Amino acid sequence: MRAVELFALEPGDLDGHTIDELSDYLDAGMTPPDASIDNSASCQLALNALSRLQTLSRSMLEEDIDEQEPADESWVATILTSIGLEARSGRRIPFTPPTPTSELSVTEGAVRGLIRDAGDDTDGLLIGKVRLEGDVTIPGEPIRVHVHASSLWGKSIPVTADLVRDAIARSLHDHTELNVVAIDVTVTDVHVPRAQTPSTGETL
Repeated sequence: MRAVELFALEPGDLDGHTIDELSDYLDAGMTPPDASIDNSASCQLALNALSRLQTLSRSMLEEDIDEQEPADESWVATILTSIGLEARSGRRIPFTPPTPTSELSVTEGAVRGLIRDAGDDTDGLLIGKVRLEGDVTIPGEPIRVHVHASSLWGKSIPVTADLVRDAIARSLHDHTELNVVAIDVTVTDVHVPRAQTPSTGETL
């Protein structure tokens, strides 16, 4: 599946590159080295997310492949779209500086990457869209985190959502100074292998 077939992204969003080019670079083992990619923060965010997507989606697609039936790629397309859009730097989020004359900040894209990392490390859930609600540029402002995710069939959605919420909260507490007042996790899709039909009344 070619990422370029799934959505269009302006090259300026990824320092002149496209998601398709980054996917090819990743497939080639990131060799030969390309400094324009290796030194680009937005490209690195996208590469990290693409790498996690490849790893996490492999097990979700294996049963479809074994049955020689085409997998439903719509959920993968949605995640790829989010990866491309979220790789943009976005707003700058301030940190408390060590001295009165210095300034420290992290990009919104990097924070979205932290959230995606924390969520994707939770078994059974794949992070789709990530959004920060509130003025992250003002220290102490209340921030609400919105996460959309895809669940693997057979996993308890309430339990997995709680695990993801806790993981995101820990990561943001450890790595940012954001005043996070809520983390909303919405499961928008459940990936069911085509060869498997959910039984009536089964609880996730």
